[in-house]
Amino acid sequence: MDLAGRIFARDTPAAGRLLTWIEDGDPRASGAMKAIYPRSGAVPVVGLTGPPGAGKSTLVDSLVAHYRSRDMVVGVLAVDPSSPFTGGAVLGDRVRMQRHAADPGVFIRSMANRGRAGGMSPAAAAAARVLEAWGCGVVIVETVGAGQGEIEVSSVASTTVLVCAPWAGDRVQAVKAGITEIADIIVLNKSDLADAPRAARALEMMLALAPRAGWKVPLVRTIATSGTGTGELAAMIDAHGRFAAEGGDAWRKRRAQLRASLEGLVREKLFDRFAARADAGREIEARVESMIEGRTDPYTAAEEIVEKEIGR
Repeated sequence: MDLAGRIFARDTPAAGRLLTWIEDGDPRASGAMKAIYPRSGAVPVVGLTGPPGAGKSTLVDSLVAHYRSRDMVVGVLAVDPSSPFTGGAVLGDRVRMQRHAADPGVFIRSMANRGRAGGMSPAAAAAARVLEAWGCGVVIVETVGAGQGEIEVSSVASTTVLVCAPWAGDRVQAVKAGITEIADIIVLNKSDLADAPRAARALEMMLALAPRAGWKVPLVRTIATSGTGTGELAAMIDAHGRFAAEGGDAWRKRRAQLRASLEGLVREKLFDRFAARADAGREIEARVESMIEGRTDPYTAAEEIVEKEIGR
């Protein structure tokens, strides 16, 4: 049985091997992904993002427990900061999720963001497809936690959840602007803390000042450590999925995500084709020397390399 067939048969080591190949840019991943893509893309991908300390990992753990109580197979992609030395994930499989590590109905995978400023691993979209092929009925993607720059999660998720915590004063303002525009659901976690009512009012005001046509972004209050509100959050995720499917938003988002994946692969393959040339290193060095001497610039040099490669 080939690798894709083993993954469809719920072979966990096979799925892990393909995920590693995808992260490493190994060309061996291509064959399996060609078999997986036509049979994937139907399950919800829930992206959790938000500032550090909001309790995202604990909330993911609570969501996993809720979905397992519904007898759903769950996949988790925990995108961690990259090691500056190895390029791998610094935190590894999240400690807060270890109670599910031995559950055969849960697949948890840490992925390095490889320095991406948006908090996402460039391999996350393909990895979500692998987890779906393995049998997951829902895939949860948790981002690094860099704050309002984490808008890239929407390029992978069918439903994006912004997780906030009731910090004192105006610190709630740190999560507004761009990231609230891509949130389909906003969660106020740690809602048992004293500042929670004030934070809830601030978030509700943000939503009132920036209304979106169609889907009305809800505010869900949770206490992830006890599981309070997790059922309501899961219900809202289901409701958003139905709304998106009925209104055509799901199709439009899927089209945009597939286009982004295709464009990324084209760029990657063009570079790989150039890098595979025996004289690639010498050509790069020659153009760097030209830039140092002021005879060219990076933009012109890149254009010339691409035009030369396409013309071959």
